[in-house]
Order: sequence, then C-alpha cells, then structure tokens
Amino acid sequence: MNKIIVSIVLTAILIFLINKITDSIFYVEKPEKSAYQVASVNNDADTTTSETSSDSGNIMEVFASTSAADGAKVFKKCAACHSVNKGGKNKIGPALWSVLGRKAGSLPDYKYSKAMVEYAKQWSFEEMDGFLEKPKEWIKGTKMGFAGLSSTKDRAAVILYMNENADNPLPLN
Repeated sequence: MNKIIVSIVLTAILIFLINKITDSIFYVEKPEKSAYQVASVNNDADTTTSETSSDSGNIMEVFASTSAADGAKVFKKCAACHSVNKGGKNKIGPALWSVLGRKAGSLPDYKYSKAMVEYAKQWSFEEMDGFLEKPKEWIKGTKMGFAGLSSTKDRAAVILYMNENADNPLPLN
C-alpha cells in the first residue's frame, strides 16, 4: 500500500515539475498593446436609418457598370420571398412590382412591420440602395430577415431590375 501512495505522490510531483519546466522554456511575453484593435462603436439609438454611404458614394454612378439583366440574376436571392411580376401576389415579403417611387410600407394587402409603416419614405434609388445593403440597420425593426447585399454592383443591378419592372420606371438621370 505504501508503494502505491508513494507512486501516486511521485507522479503528481513529476507532472507538476514538467509543467513548470515547460512553462519556463516556452514562456511568451505578452505585448502591452493588442495586435488587433477594435474600432469604437457609435451607438445612436434614436436614429431610424443608417447614414452609411455605399462603396462608391453614389449608386447612380454604378448603374453604368451593370444592367437589369444582371439584376435578374441577383434577384433570384430575393425571389423566394418577393414577387416582381405585374399583379404578382405577396409572398413572405410584399410584391415588388413598381416598388421604386412607392411609399415604404404602403401596399394595402400586406402586413408590414410597424417600423416599415412608420418609415414611410418614398423608395428612391438611394433609399433602396441603403436598405438593400443592410436592411436591419437601415430600418431598425423591419421584419425582413435578409442580411443584405454587400456588393454595390449587385445592389445597383437589382435596383435597375426592379425599376424596369414597373408601370412607370423612375428616370435614371
């Protein structure tokens, strides 16, 4: 019995010594300043919209580098929840025929979130660009679950496509 107890104690001491020796051999001094700096966060809880601009600064300039045909391809991401056909039915999201130029949250046969109804701005090219970039940040409280389109070119293409699918498309100039 004594041999078992001595063996356990010696094993514990050996593990402790090996741990201390490896700590001293592989010691790394930590820097005073972290290599990864976190940018400061600006919390404006009272604002409804995000005032961030698109990558190019102006969505109108990006229209020249894309087309409505490109937008039709990108719109496939949206088609699961939205219809863009004339007379199309609402799905999970509202029908988007003639959405540009229309007041946000104004289709009578769709139940919008309270935030969208209160937003009540006209869907211009710039408004749609901001919303499509980060919907939950542009209109805080929207029920749209889509994360957004980070590519300015993709957003411009989708906006051109939606503008084309309207009774009275908005002028591009």
